[in-house]
Amino acid sequence: MQASSLAALLISAAAAGAAELPASRTTCRMEDVRIGGHLGATMDACIANNVKTTDGAYLAAVFEKHLGTRDWQTEFWGKWMHGAVPAYRYTKDEALRKNIDSSVKMMLAAQRADGYLGNYKDECHFQGWDIWGRKYTMMGLMHHHDLTGDKASLDAARRVAEQLMTEVGPGSTGRIQTVGMHHGMASCSVLEPVVWLYNRTQDAKLLAFAKHIAAAMEDFEDSPKLVSKALAGVPVAERFPHPDPWWSWKNGIKAYEMMSCYQGLLELYLVTGHAPYLQAVEATAKSILDDEINAAGSGAAFECWYHGSRFETAPAYHMMETCVTTTWMRFCETLLRVTGKAVYADHLEKTTFNAYLATLARDGSTFSKYCPLGGTRGRGEDQCGMTINCCVANGPRGFVAIAESVLMADAEGVMVNLYNASKASIDVPAAKTRVTVEQQTEFPKDGKVVLRVVPEREAAFTLRLRIPAWSATTAVKVNGADMPGAKPGGYLPIARTWKPGDTVEVAFDVSGRVVAKNEHFAFFRGPLVLSRDTRFADGAVDQPAKMPDPSRPVAITPVASPNPDIWLAFTIQLQTGTDPESEEMKPHPVHFCDYASAGNTWKADSLYRTWFRNPMNVMQRPYTSYDVPGN
Repeated sequence: MQASSLAALLISAAAAGAAELPASRTTCRMEDVRIGGHLGATMDACIANNVKTTDGAYLAAVFEKHLGTRDWQTEFWGKWMHGAVPAYRYTKDEALRKNIDSSVKMMLAAQRADGYLGNYKDECHFQGWDIWGRKYTMMGLMHHHDLTGDKASLDAARRVAEQLMTEVGPGSTGRIQTVGMHHGMASCSVLEPVVWLYNRTQDAKLLAFAKHIAAAMEDFEDSPKLVSKALAGVPVAERFPHPDPWWSWKNGIKAYEMMSCYQGLLELYLVTGHAPYLQAVEATAKSILDDEINAAGSGAAFECWYHGSRFETAPAYHMMETCVTTTWMRFCETLLRVTGKAVYADHLEKTTFNAYLATLARDGSTFSKYCPLGGTRGRGEDQCGMTINCCVANGPRGFVAIAESVLMADAEGVMVNLYNASKASIDVPAAKTRVTVEQQTEFPKDGKVVLRVVPEREAAFTLRLRIPAWSATTAVKVNGADMPGAKPGGYLPIARTWKPGDTVEVAFDVSGRVVAKNEHFAFFRGPLVLSRDTRFADGAVDQPAKMPDPSRPVAITPVASPNPDIWLAFTIQLQTGTDPESEEMKPHPVHFCDYASAGNTWKADSLYRTWFRNPMNVMQRPYTSYDVPGN
């Protein structure tokens, strides 16, 4: 089908709507979850030392003047609210609540009579990041409304949308897909809060605006065409030619903005039931999973897709921006909620324990800007003349995706999606009761998890346990009785009448694994990828080593951590170096740690590496190196 005819079909179908709307799963409320263990302690530190200490009034003050032309100052308040309101729900910290409320008061006072709430000059509304900032402002206001029930916050968000409609909505002269940054994706990503507003107000004008934005993504030669290109199988790194200049409207491979648009299409799919939206989102997610997500569970370099999985063994400038990592986590969370497919929970877990935890400073006070697979990492520069940057503002939202996804309720009962010491409760309509699941575990330090299932009353429902794709064999017992049928990469359904205190014991296979790529290799244990770190003082971290047989499990031995800042430590018997006659080439224990702990001093004293070079042996044939002439 030609792109033009496909676009016309999408536009007309979206306008028609759907008779039967899809159902989605219910996520945990932040109030009903408690995260323990190392993950929970890190989350607590982030809330205490980052979210609570951020001055919401400082972020809101930029809206009081209209001097902006191209910067993104107006994204910071909304991003902070995206994490601060859920953090308040989680902690009930009154100082944080006052911080939130006072900043909202300033925002309401800064809104102009025509509804505009931003900091751009009137003649610059279509430039740079203005509409992008309005997206986050609307989201922040709706978070406050959902928390407090304050109609003023919801009305302010509605007025932002209505004013935007006069500029780029149905019947206006503006074209949202042609303005802003990154082939219109930054501006078109406002679709998500517009759908949120429709869900809260049921205002038909807002739904019409949302459909208008979705159609606009297809209705222009250089528009992002996020649906038609996805359905045509175009990889995310090839959606547009290599951009010049890079930081411009011409760059259509920007990872964060692209995923943000798909978040909006998922929300619109739930309202309209228009199947091509979901099909395009899943096709794009598959492209990202197959070709971009690396060993640590994130991707992108210079903030753009680049076939990163293919090239991850090579160092690249500005790998794994934290904004990309947290947006990928939100994307996985939403896809899991909409589809119920285990693959998205698998990747949310992988990102959580590797790329995401690696972004945090040791005290949780700030986030790195970029997070390579080897070398060093650090906070990054302040932006837009303020003492904050996009990743520091965005970082806490990752913990929300984690907490909300521990449990979900579906049409049959309860889904257990993430494993970690925790206690979470959720209403289960299928059983007409509320169910609490408490997890007792040191996962991922080991693979043993004990779940206590506590419905408020005895009830029949299905408990669905995610069986990670990395667990080759998984043993499950309910009240001591074996439960067969656990298969990697799916859910094990356990349908029975559950009583308070029923116990589920799970033993995952955390055997060590080695993965080979481009004559390099990396080690994995459960959901973790492992790294060498100079703090172990057992050789240069970039030493080549003889790769163990990838077809067989690797003995990875847990050992005591020699440093309080290294969470998990292990040894692996390796032959290192390139001199076959040296002592190094005899098998000897080499220390590794979890990737998230590697490099966490953000200095050269914790230089680290994740992919290791397998030396060539020219006495053997055939060569397998990608850099051998003729290969």
